[in-house]
Amino acid sequence: MKAILRSLIVLTALLTLATNGHAQQEAPRIQIAILLDTSGSMEGLIEQAKTQLWKVVNEFATAERDGARPELEVALYEYGKSSLPAEEGYLRMILPLTTDLDAVSQELFVLTTNGGDEYCGWVIRDAVRDLNWSSSNKDLKAIFIAGNEPFTQGGIDFRESCRSSIGKGIVVNTIHCGSFDEGRTGSWEEGALLADGRYLYIDQNQALVHIDAPQDADIARLGAELNTTYIPYGSAGLASAERQEVQDANAMGAAPAAAAERAVFKASAHYKNSGWDLVDAVEGGDIELKELEEEALPEEMRQMTLEEQTLFVQENATKRVELQEQINQLNAERELYVAEKMKELSEKGTNSWDEAMIEAIREQAEAREFELK
Repeated sequence: MKAILRSLIVLTALLTLATNGHAQQEAPRIQIAILLDTSGSMEGLIEQAKTQLWKVVNEFATAERDGARPELEVALYEYGKSSLPAEEGYLRMILPLTTDLDAVSQELFVLTTNGGDEYCGWVIRDAVRDLNWSSSNKDLKAIFIAGNEPFTQGGIDFRESCRSSIGKGIVVNTIHCGSFDEGRTGSWEEGALLADGRYLYIDQNQALVHIDAPQDADIARLGAELNTTYIPYGSAGLASAERQEVQDANAMGAAPAAAAERAVFKASAHYKNSGWDLVDAVEGGDIELKELEEEALPEEMRQMTLEEQTLFVQENATKRVELQEQINQLNAERELYVAEKMKELSEKGTNSWDEAMIEAIREQAEAREFELK
């Protein structure tokens, strides 16, 4: 009898471990694939996308479902550029689904345009087929495709692509760069309806509205100071730290408001860099300091004892939290200021890439029981 009881106890423990492991795998996810037309007439669209990225992703800064914060992943495609291979549909996967939003920003800032054929059905098909989408229908999985030519171009039927997409629980939102009626005639609305998405239209050439708030300068300064708390390690460390600073500069070059939005995202739980930063890697349990080879450490840590290294990482982690709290406090004031100014501008009817995406994202996330602020 005792042997049987011991076996039952062991079996129960194993089942508990298996259940817990499965629960960890079921953490909520928000996956967004951005498909941008980079043909010759799309400079305005690219400008809007690269300067408004941080504003869009900040919609998820405090998102939760059942008390758990989701993992945010973004993929990036370009299509419609003549320099891309015709036999591959004039399209390119720039980035697969990734949590590295600095990489997304970097790629947006180096995108160029030239004339071509825009095959919407082809690029949607490839994004559905080739990206590592979640298998859970509770997760938000969405494609945003933006362009200005008819949705019907190319040898791949957009109807089949959109039906295949929603068949896997992936919503397709279409953003026509032009008038509402022109987009509807060009089947952009039909594409969205087939895949349970939103049909949206924007003026890709309109001047972007940046609300510069009194808090922007302090938020951007604190965002730059955050960088000093990152401890690059491994082969990707120094290059990734440099990219972090370059994307700060890119955002600041776009507008003070864009720099502030980026700093706010860096202060959120979604900005994790465990692949190259020791603070995130140690806190996330991805590595242990005692297991790192000396050459993987930054120069300043190589002569430290293990205890000194541990303290150094902890001090930077503490400083980071303090800076993030200051940014979030300032941002609460900033949001009130911006909201008031936006009321004054609302009658002007602004209609841009970020507004179109945010409108659809919020609706679709809430439909999947994500709570947004």
